[in-house]
Amino acid sequence: MARRDFYTRDARPIVVTIVVILVLLAVYIVLLGVRGVQLIQDGGVVGTGLGIGVLILPLLGIWMAVTTVRAGITHQRLARRAREEGRELDVADLPRRPSGRIERDAADDLFAQVRTEWEADPENWRNTYRIARAYDYAGDRTRARQMMKRAVEQEKTERQGSA
Repeated sequence: MARRDFYTRDARPIVVTIVVILVLLAVYIVLLGVRGVQLIQDGGVVGTGLGIGVLILPLLGIWMAVTTVRAGITHQRLARRAREEGRELDVADLPRRPSGRIERDAADDLFAQVRTEWEADPENWRNTYRIARAYDYAGDRTRARQMMKRAVEQEKTERQGSA
């Protein structure tokens, strides 16, 4: 898929899928909450303990859903800004595996190039965003998440400084 096609394709199917998943999660959370309350109302030490445990699960589910959606929205904002400023990584011409992932050697070469840029100015969110993406393409998801969190904080600091 060409770079332009990737960025201009219709996002509605993805948004609809996310909404459906969130609605299903909400139904599941309500059912868990109802069951937790029933267990507590039945009384007894075991029932009350299980009921409290079951009520904790919906709270965790809500927290995970909210933080995941917020992170996704924030990452999309950074991606949009990077693309608008011409700073998004261009991987359209890199060789790919049959699965669609970038071949390891090409991803490593891309990472080495982006790391040099980042080392020259590690406090710039654009460079940190780019290295997060390069880590992702190279298959290092843990470092990609760490650097993306850093890019989000740097971008937030820049926005607050210019406001």
